[in-house]
Amino acid sequence: MFTGLVEEMGTVRRAGPEGDGYILDIAADTVLEDVRFGDSISVEGVCLSVTEFDRTRFKVGLAPETLNRTTLGDLKEGDRVNLERSLLPTTRLGGHYVQGHVDGTGWIREVRPDGDALWVIIDTSPEIMHYIVRKGYISVDGTSLTVVETGTDWFSLTLISHTQPLVTLGTKKPGDRVNLETDIMAKYAEKALAGRIAE
Repeated sequence: MFTGLVEEMGTVRRAGPEGDGYILDIAADTVLEDVRFGDSISVEGVCLSVTEFDRTRFKVGLAPETLNRTTLGDLKEGDRVNLERSLLPTTRLGGHYVQGHVDGTGWIREVRPDGDALWVIIDTSPEIMHYIVRKGYISVDGTSLTVVETGTDWFSLTLISHTQPLVTLGTKKPGDRVNLETDIMAKYAEKALAGRIAE
C-alpha cells in the first residue's frame, strides 16, 4: 500500500528481457535507504518487489500481466520514473490509499499552463471512467491527484508548480501514455451496493 506521494524520481539503467523474464534496473537514492529483498516499491504507480539492490540501484521483475496492463514495457534507458516505498503504520497519509494495482492506461490529450499550474486532460476507457468522479482521487503514474472535471472518456486535473518538477507527469506531452489506478473505495462501495440491490 502507498500514499501516492512520490518520494523521488529514479532513472532507468536497463529495461528488457533477462533469463525467462523481463526486468527493470533503476538508479535511485531515497527509496534505497532502508530497502530489503522482497520489499515493495511503487514504480510509476506499479507495486513491484525488489529482487536485487545495492547502494545506488535496484532491480525488479515484471510479469506478463504487468507488461500488458501498464506503461512499464515502454520504458527505456535514461527514462525517469516515480518511486515510492510502501507505507508504514507511522506514515502520514497526505495523499490517498494507492495499492499499486494499475487498472489500465490513459493518454495525455492536452497540457496547458493555468497560471503557474498545469492543466492536464487525460483520455481513457469508459470502464476506467466508471470509477472516476469530480473531486475524487486518482493515481496517475503513482502520483495522488484530485480530479477536476470528467467526461465519458476523459478527465482533467491540475498539477501545481511545487509538484511539477517532483513527478514524471510534469514532463509528459500530448500522446504520452500514463498508468491509472482509480480509488479503491469506489470499487468497494460499488460491490457493497450491488450486493444490497441483489438482495
